[in-house]
Amino acid sequence: QGEEEELISRAISIALQDIRETLELMGVDFQVWFSERVLHEGGEVDKVIEKLKATGKTYEREGALWLRTTDYGDDKDRVLVKADGEKTYFLTDVAYHENKVERGFQKIINIWGADHHGHVRRMEAALEILGYDPDLLEVIIGQLVNLTRRGKPYKMSKRSGEMVTLRDLIEEVGPDAVRYFFLMRPCDSMLDFDIDLARSHSSNNPVYYIQYAHARIQSIMRLASSRGIEVEEAWSYPYDRFSHPGERELAKVLISFPYVVIDALEHRAPHFLTQYGEELASAFHGFYTQCRVISKDKDMTMRRLVLGLMAREIVRKVLFLLGISAPESM
Repeated sequence: QGEEEELISRAISIALQDIRETLELMGVDFQVWFSERVLHEGGEVDKVIEKLKATGKTYEREGALWLRTTDYGDDKDRVLVKADGEKTYFLTDVAYHENKVERGFQKIINIWGADHHGHVRRMEAALEILGYDPDLLEVIIGQLVNLTRRGKPYKMSKRSGEMVTLRDLIEEVGPDAVRYFFLMRPCDSMLDFDIDLARSHSSNNPVYYIQYAHARIQSIMRLASSRGIEVEEAWSYPYDRFSHPGERELAKVLISFPYVVIDALEHRAPHFLTQYGEELASAFHGFYTQCRVISKDKDMTMRRLVLGLMAREIVRKVLFLLGISAPESM
């Protein structure tokens, strides 16, 4: 018994260390790590059983303890404790949500895999039975990711051991591409992750396209400085209007940024930011092609420099919000 527990403890430690290292590579930092064991050892699971019993919404059948979730729209009642005394995963999950409420959380946002879609209604029912506001819980269902290479699906198999881990993907295409590709589609939509596209240094690769816009802006600013232009003065330089269509198109995209951020926040939709980033990069690259920024015309130069400065700030903000680097050169 002692050796078995030690082996389990070591296995958990190794697995957690690998998970932490992979998350660090991805730039993901969880402030709190919580062990299910705490709920059992601290008596919180037993406490939630008694609390549920006190509502009158539990009953015993065939030796098991059930919760009447059908009264709250679930398709069937759910087992809390099996006939052999084993506590179900559902019960532990209810206790965990109760623990979150007790820690002061007023909104719980869960991100669950597609295979947990059927768990949503039962959890909402349990929280309602416990007396909580139905709006307390928000569940985002994440769909599957399909990897493709050379235009063909990359088939993985547990039986044959063919698999690609997140760490493998990061090492092959880099953390920026991984983060971007995972965020560029709605969480509840299937994602086809094109490994070759994610590796490519071309305008077809959306994350490269956006990062290249930032690097190109920095190149313009360095050139301006090398020619004796005080770039930061462009912020306060007086100008009447943006006259060229390329200038106006870029300005139009720039001013929509705050609204995109608000929409992304309210709809839990980071893909709004990736779409905006691509639109902004396209507008800037179009501006760069159509409009010579540095010229002998000082008014025009300063007017276009300020557009470049604004574009740089917003591209940086988009990349920062997505957790992606903004390279100085490429």
